[in-house]
Amino acid sequence: MAQAAPAPAVGFLYPGHSAEDDYPRLERILTEAGARVRLPLVHTDIGEDAHRVDALLEMGSAARLAAKVAEVKEHGIAAVVWACTSASFVFGPEGARQQVRELADTAGLPASSTSFAFANAVRDLGVERVSVAATYPEDVAELFTGFLKAAGAEVVAMRGSGIITAAEVGTWGEEEVLALARGGDHPDAQAVLLPDTALHTAAYLPALEEALGKPVLTANQVTVREGLRLLDLKVRCPALGTLFTRPAV
Repeated sequence: MAQAAPAPAVGFLYPGHSAEDDYPRLERILTEAGARVRLPLVHTDIGEDAHRVDALLEMGSAARLAAKVAEVKEHGIAAVVWACTSASFVFGPEGARQQVRELADTAGLPASSTSFAFANAVRDLGVERVSVAATYPEDVAELFTGFLKAAGAEVVAMRGSGIITAAEVGTWGEEEVLALARGGDHPDAQAVLLPDTALHTAAYLPALEEALGKPVLTANQVTVREGLRLLDLKVRCPALGTLFTRPAV
């Protein structure tokens, strides 16, 4: 009997160790929804763990990403995503585009990043006004709002939490995540964005949307969806929130 071909795969380059266990959880939820996809993840060298502009620019440097491309390609991937928000938007819109182009050239595959995943998710939801509930210090969170505005979104509110390290963010549980989302919500926002791949959110998406009564976009959620987009896989999975009920997914 012929052996079945392996499921299509998108690879993720993830900085350090904090909420990387969201990815096997997201793969499992997608599999339960009938999707056939693999989400292999490889850790990049984080350098200094700090939500500070200079540290983030180094974290997202071409050399750090390129150093792990061969390893993630060993998983038989057809696309690759830089699974980091802050160390992509910190370069600004054009710098983030250059980062993705360099990653695609190095890998010889379609590529994207979490920052563009958020921009694409907002567009595909069809919302215009969003609020941002960030773990970052406010100066870094402001750079994310600037990135979103450049992509055409109206940011009606922004909350920074002043957390410096991804390691601390990775310890947060459902109670802290719900408090973050509620604190960053705004009556005029049509969706709330939580932009940190160090934050565990995969298990909390239904609870977040129920609590806020609107779509909630989280970093690891949109990053995986961006990977599915690169693979041209259309998946409906309400367990992963409103975003995964849209036909564009």
